[in-house]
Amino acid sequence: MLPRSRPGRAAEDRRPRVCGVRTHWTTVADGEFHCPDCGGDRNYQRRTGRRRLTLLGLPVLPRGEAGPVVECASCAGHFPPEVLTRPTTTRFSALLRDAVHTVALAVLAAGGTGSRTALAAAVEAVRDAGDEECTAERLTAVADALAADTGRRTGGEDGEAPLAAELHEALDPLAPHLADLGRASLLLRAAGIALADGPYTPAEREVLTTVGAALTLPREEVTDLLTAARTPS
Repeated sequence: MLPRSRPGRAAEDRRPRVCGVRTHWTTVADGEFHCPDCGGDRNYQRRTGRRRLTLLGLPVLPRGEAGPVVECASCAGHFPPEVLTRPTTTRFSALLRDAVHTVALAVLAAGGTGSRTALAAAVEAVRDAGDEECTAERLTAVADALAADTGRRTGGEDGEAPLAAELHEALDPLAPHLADLGRASLLLRAAGIALADGPYTPAEREVLTTVGAALTLPREEVTDLLTAARTPS
């Protein structure tokens, strides 16, 4: 008579569990986010949960709360709520477009819009950032208005508001999501506009320094980048 074999692991796994913990999830919000696992924009659900001790599959005792988590609708991955602070691809493109537009305007306002070469460089930068309808006339009108506003406000914090405040408003939301190379490239693009009609003016250098600070670049790196931009390749 053959010895009776012991049940395998697969058979053991099919046995009903006497007790366990089950989480009941509730959706409290939804939207679109950049999923780290999918690597692109996806729909999400923000969910909170309640854990309950189960006996023979039936909930019997509460075991506290779970989450909140962000659940991807595509891959079902769970992520901490902080993942929502990263902009979607669409939002990031809009932030970059607005930032380049504001930087170009600030450089033109500091150096004047009389230079056709500087104006052409600014238009090219804004179009490359996604605003394909940008024109020299439109940039000139806005930059002249910004320069006039700057001239009316002199002294102290009020004097720097038209340029510095505008730059920080456009760059502060973008800077944390740019890689080091991206931040340096944006500053170099601004420097290229300033240098299109000759060496930096004091006002242009001040604007470029503000751009570097808003991009959270170290002061020494800003100085090196502005020097490198001035050196022919």
